[in-house]
Amino acid sequence: LYCWGRAYGCYSQLPLASETDCLLTQKLMETLKPYGVLEEEEELQRRILILGKLNKLVKEWIREISESKNLPQSVIENVGGKIFTFGSYRLGVHTKGADIDALCVAPRHVDRSDFFTSFYDKLKSQEEVKVLRTVEEAFVPIDILFARLALQTIPEDLDLRDDSLLKNLDIRCIRSLNGCRVTDEILHLVPNIDNFRLSLRAIKLWAKQHNIYSNILGFLGGVSRAMLVARTCQLYPSAIAPTLVHKFFLVFSKWEWPNPVLLKQPEECNLNLPGCDPRVSVLFFPLQIHTVNNK
Repeated sequence: LYCWGRAYGCYSQLPLASETDCLLTQKLMETLKPYGVLEEEEELQRRILILGKLNKLVKEWIREISESKNLPQSVIENVGGKIFTFGSYRLGVHTKGADIDALCVAPRHVDRSDFFTSFYDKLKSQEEVKVLRTVEEAFVPIDILFARLALQTIPEDLDLRDDSLLKNLDIRCIRSLNGCRVTDEILHLVPNIDNFRLSLRAIKLWAKQHNIYSNILGFLGGVSRAMLVARTCQLYPSAIAPTLVHKFFLVFSKWEWPNPVLLKQPEECNLNLPGCDPRVSVLFFPLQIHTVNNK
């Protein structure tokens, strides 16, 4: 056993991938293809192009807002603004035709109301935009979320995983940031991103084929499923995707529930934010199972 420094727990080392392992990986990819799990390069490039256009629109809009609020020219020239992605697209496991979950990050002088008015109008004026609807009080992620940071400008190399960015933020902005922060942290904590992605694609397909994909119905959601696969990758860092899929079922069929699945040691950020600590909440909020008597 050895420990991988960035993450939580110890890991059993497996031999490096052999020629047989490479063949198994290729076989897994061929198995997934008929289900539309793997996107064609042309469609992927189209997504990248659309995100580039959206990012450009955001920068233009924030510059216009800055000018309307009479900010100094030196600030306007470097005001920035950026589109971040999260969810299945950011994790690299989206399927053909899937939506892109995006987050618009703006500096402190851009109000939330601006996003739902002037940015809405700017999007509506674009020829490519066919359907547009605002949901200002939405709690769950929508296609484009908004977050205003307590920064004068938004740099291109902004790391949303920085906890200091959450200080004095509106709780709605914190919720909007959460999707990006979680997906980026998961990618940061897995030893091999390619193996993680292929394994997660396989597990997602398995869940869909067995009709246990909906978190609304009480099954694991996308983030929960990604965390379980990420933990499997941590436990077997040199394993190929087919092996990781096998180990996934082995590990969690023997997991001592309700012990939490941790990707790293919990940290105290001291920001007085609402949250859930799995180490203690299980004691105070036990799982309740309700059954229905159909007789």
